Amino acid sequence: MRTRTSAALAFLLVAIVVLGCSARAQGRRSPHERMPVVTVDGSEMFIEYGRPSVRGREIFGALIRWDEVWCPGADEATYLSTSKALKVGGLALPAGKYSLWIQPTKETWTLIFNSEWDTFHTAHRARADVGRVPMQKETLPENVEQLTFTIEPTKPGAGGRIAMSWATTKVSVPFTVE
Repeated sequence: MRTRTSAALAFLLVAIVVLGCSARAQGRRSPHERMPVVTVDGSEMFIEYGRPSVRGREIFGALIRWDEVWCPGADEATYLSTSKALKVGGLALPAGKYSLWIQPTKETWTLIFNSEWDTFHTAHRARADVGRVPMQKETLPENVEQLTFTIEPTKPGAGGRIAMSWATTKVSVPFTVE
């Protein structure tokens, strides 16, 4: 009887610790955003991502190291969904969902599309990369506190741009709908 009571108490203690840690970890999640669906030249598109904040930190070159592949977001991997095929830079991208990864360097930034869209933000598997495209980088005049993605349509028939802004950096890449 005493062994059963000890085992039950041990189980209860473990359950309390596990549930407490789980609740605490969930409280630290970055806010998540599924941007509204944007229709560009007949393609319904959106990006879903976690939105970490700057919170006074140095972001690029410090928190996000140069030359390393990084998932721009938090928690689950950031992903793009498109209902029609796209041409992003020179990359042909069939309709579907793709996780987005970025490799920043001091000079150039590269956007990576990966077929494993339903994954964690630290689980980049290069073998599932669909392709890479160079990004255009600009310095923003004001700080963007929370990481923000946009899909910016241009004029009808001309596609648009996928853009990410965070801290004082904005990177983007043009696309057309095929």
